[in-house]
Amino acid sequence: MKNLSNKWTRAAIPALLLHCSIGTVYCWSYFSGAIKNAIEAVNGVGSASAIGWAFSLAIFFLGMSAAFLGNFVEKDIHKASLIATICFALGVAGTGLAVRLASVPLLLLCYGVLMGIGLGLGYLSPVKTLMLWFSDKKGLATGLAVAGFGAAKMVFAPIITALINAVGVELALYILAIVWFVMMFVGHLLLKKPEGWVEPHEKTTLKEFFGKFKIFLDPKFIGIWLVFYINITCGLALISQEKDIYYAIGLGGVASILGTITGLFNAGGRLCYSAIGDKLKDRNTIYKIILISELVLTIIALSTGSLNSSGAIAMVIAIALMLVVNAGYGGGFSNLPTLLSDVYGMGKISSIHGIALSAWAIAGLTGNQIASAIVNATGSFNNVLIFTAIMYAVATFISFVLIKPKKA
Repeated sequence: MKNLSNKWTRAAIPALLLHCSIGTVYCWSYFSGAIKNAIEAVNGVGSASAIGWAFSLAIFFLGMSAAFLGNFVEKDIHKASLIATICFALGVAGTGLAVRLASVPLLLLCYGVLMGIGLGLGYLSPVKTLMLWFSDKKGLATGLAVAGFGAAKMVFAPIITALINAVGVELALYILAIVWFVMMFVGHLLLKKPEGWVEPHEKTTLKEFFGKFKIFLDPKFIGIWLVFYINITCGLALISQEKDIYYAIGLGGVASILGTITGLFNAGGRLCYSAIGDKLKDRNTIYKIILISELVLTIIALSTGSLNSSGAIAMVIAIALMLVVNAGYGGGFSNLPTLLSDVYGMGKISSIHGIALSAWAIAGLTGNQIASAIVNATGSFNNVLIFTAIMYAVATFISFVLIKPKKA
């Protein structure tokens, strides 16, 4: 196995296999319509009104499992990646069973809770391993992994659509469960930390376990957590409305093409922003760049009323906004673990990264719901921009004030 012990086969490839599988959680919109129709065909119209919470629960349990199981991942990436593989695949297959039984509670349990736990463990498992193998280019390494998470939608969206059209949503879910299990299991088998790196394996008491959450008393961590939370919340608020925005401004005919392009920017932002971060003394500078660019484009779109207009200029501004938001949304994820490692070191990075991902959990319950509530109440996408502009401004202020560069 010596010839396999290198950073590509032991870190990069398994990370991509794991993240390209679990990243398909963002393909929910490609399943949801067919799932809703299948359930309502059995139980009647309106019976599937709660299925929208499946995605929110998946993101919530992703963040919470990462926050509470970070120590477990730290000690044994192989058990963590195996459990992630089993939970995620069973969650997908269980979603197919929920369609068969027309059961919304089973759907929420499988897609929301079970898949969510698999997501959290699967997301964390390869990150530290990548940073250890690519110690001189940590940002590029983590960017590569989470770029796989972002690119999953681009890769699998057309496959999912074709499968549902060919065999129906239930059988499509069973087939995909097998495909993603195989991908993740191979990633699990390949994943390995560099020779000579030994993790601490001492037992953790209950007091020590909960003691790790004292990091929330550190102003710098609070700042990082808030910036990460706001960037995700605003990103979800706009990305969740993206398709409807394109239709509103007269671009419905090319909405799917634009969705693929913005997905590419989401994945590209994860890779490019993190690679740029490797060249900077203060990795928090990346967050400043991301937030300022998002804020500026949001203000321009808001001041021109671009999301409620069908003029050529409005279309260009709206597309530019979605490209910048998608890139910044992805870049925020890839720079988080490297920023945390710069501040707190590599020793407990999986645990600290996991706690920080609790921001993703809360954002998953707020971002798209807030946007939907605003649109439903006012009928205006521009009012969503008022909310995101304020939030981006707050995050920018926090990034400059609370997250100071690490002293040499």
